[in-house]
Amino acid sequence: MKTKTWMMAGLVALSLSFTACEEENNGGNGTPEEGPEIEDVQGNVSGVWTKNSVVRVSGHITVPEGESLVIEEGVKVIFSSNGVGVSHTPIEFILDGNLYCQGTKENPVLLSVEENERTEENAFAGLWGGIVATDKCGEFVIDNTVIEYTGGAVLKDSPSAVKGIYEAGEDFDPQITTNNVNGRYVVTNSVLRYGASDAIYMMGGNGIITNNKFYANGSDGGEAVNVKAGCKVDVAQNIMYSPNTNGLKLSSSGQNDEGGRAQAMVRAYNNTIINAGWRRDGVKGGCIYVEKNALVSVFNNLLVNCKFKAMTPSWEIPNNPEEGYADASVIDYNYYAAGKSESTLDQDVADGTTNAFLGYTLPNEKYSPNVDLHSVVSASAGDDATDPKFVNFPYNTNPLTSYVYDENWDFHLTADSPALKGAYSGNDEKMQPYFAGGMTVNGKNYVSPTPQPWFGAFGK
Repeated sequence: MKTKTWMMAGLVALSLSFTACEEENNGGNGTPEEGPEIEDVQGNVSGVWTKNSVVRVSGHITVPEGESLVIEEGVKVIFSSNGVGVSHTPIEFILDGNLYCQGTKENPVLLSVEENERTEENAFAGLWGGIVATDKCGEFVIDNTVIEYTGGAVLKDSPSAVKGIYEAGEDFDPQITTNNVNGRYVVTNSVLRYGASDAIYMMGGNGIITNNKFYANGSDGGEAVNVKAGCKVDVAQNIMYSPNTNGLKLSSSGQNDEGGRAQAMVRAYNNTIINAGWRRDGVKGGCIYVEKNALVSVFNNLLVNCKFKAMTPSWEIPNNPEEGYADASVIDYNYYAAGKSESTLDQDVADGTTNAFLGYTLPNEKYSPNVDLHSVVSASAGDDATDPKFVNFPYNTNPLTSYVYDENWDFHLTADSPALKGAYSGNDEKMQPYFAGGMTVNGKNYVSPTPQPWFGAFGK
């Protein structure tokens, strides 16, 4: 991973109450029935954290290899922002064993910091390190779970540095990391927000990432979902609002077939990505970025007010793990909508990318000629004909650098939305999810959703 340095210039200040975010954690139904409080948790953990418990974590915690931790609905896991030792090393949640977060829509699991620290100033402060699933972790399920205020700096005594997963002084912890090429990982119905680094960083494993809400991911660089070699993943029906750089970063970086780290394989469809790339300091990505021989099918995604179209690696040397484009990939049938919102950042004025339409049409060496042949692109900024007509979203006025997610927004499409037409609706094998037949984790079969014949996460 690249070093994530602090960057707040040009960001729109948070205007929504962070107390309102707490109501979401409680399902909007007020305070749930209280459970037991467990203090000063550190070291090895396993067993069951029971419904509505409050678990305060004061040091690094590890689920040992061969063991499991079940976190039941309504549990609040509160990580100390003081860190560990004299260096105040951000606390990491290490999975050598398995994890099952079993929240519900009405009563989700919360992984966060103390309530008084859930503030505007701490949105990208990286107050704890996140979940790190090592090469020993066989599986996890994260269902109806809120993960926030992660992205702590990796220091030399961080468990992830000691295990060789991240580099001390260079990396910042994502909210979720995976590193077992044979692992089985499900992230569904969850919220990943306020992280200084990537939300999900997969360096290995089979994954289903579906029906999640990502927002305010990355302070300077960072994606909602970042996939590397050794992964086979379905990413579908997610909302990704204001990732610092890309909603999807899909790369076969690290590919080593002889070493068992195979080509990255990703099916990404029916996602809605909004405002991607505008908070990035410099020009890189801004929606979907494919590189280094990743084998992808990227289709039926709705890209709204993003900085650029999908970017791809060189076509000159196909199927080259160092750089080339995997020629069996499909990047097509996507919808690029450009509203009227303008960026006033100096870098955008200088580059001529002050609105999404200019970014979509700017000549770019990372745009390959044989992708998006059937995709829809707005004809101008604020083009009425390509307004996706969400049930509730300020399409033409939402600031491009805003990362504040309004729970009143509704990204379903109205009956007259043009985004309900023109999406891929066939049965090509390349467009079918890898886990259409399911993936069994903790005895339950999780099935990737069927691709839908509209653009974006939701239809009407």
